[in-house]
Amino acid sequence: MSEAVAVTVVDAGTGNLRSVVAALRKTGADVTLTPDPEVVRRASRVILPGVGAFGEFMRGLRERNLVEALHEVIAAGRPLLGICVGMQALLEVSEEMGVHAGLGILPGRVVRFDLPPAYKVPHTGWNQLWPQRDSPLFAGLRPGDYVYFNHGYYCQVDDPRAVLALTDYGVDFASAVAWENVCGVQFHPEKSQAVGERLLRNFLTL
Repeated sequence: MSEAVAVTVVDAGTGNLRSVVAALRKTGADVTLTPDPEVVRRASRVILPGVGAFGEFMRGLRERNLVEALHEVIAAGRPLLGICVGMQALLEVSEEMGVHAGLGILPGRVVRFDLPPAYKVPHTGWNQLWPQRDSPLFAGLRPGDYVYFNHGYYCQVDDPRAVLALTDYGVDFASAVAWENVCGVQFHPEKSQAVGERLLRNFLTL
């Protein structure tokens, strides 16, 4: 039997991360859930799940001294996956309930959906992924695959080369990003059934 792949899940103290941990354990991964920056610094690969408001999430990272630890992981070239607000945190700034600085890994900002009344905000439920280029993160996924979303704000990514997939919800928004060893998904892979499980398995091979 092959050795389980180790993955560290960052706990910023802003939400229940049990479903993310459970989905990873289903793949056979050796999962560590931690708020400890020293554990994150030593991690071979990191998942940054974000729940709740952007500002509160970033405050949780700062209070636990996790911002510097995450930058060190990225600078060392180790794989990092941001989920939902964790993907949004990769950008420079968010406009959710004020203006809040992100991690600044990718140029861009997080903005609220400004849509006709026919579109409900938050964008909640199943929607399709339209990959913009090949990536090992999307190995085995097909254009038009459905995944589960729950968000009222979305990422405006300045560099189109960093956009891995788009999703249409009144506007084509970046539903996945990838740049060097950093990637992010706006949707919830832990709630996206077989497609989400495949994506998590793919991340564990990066």
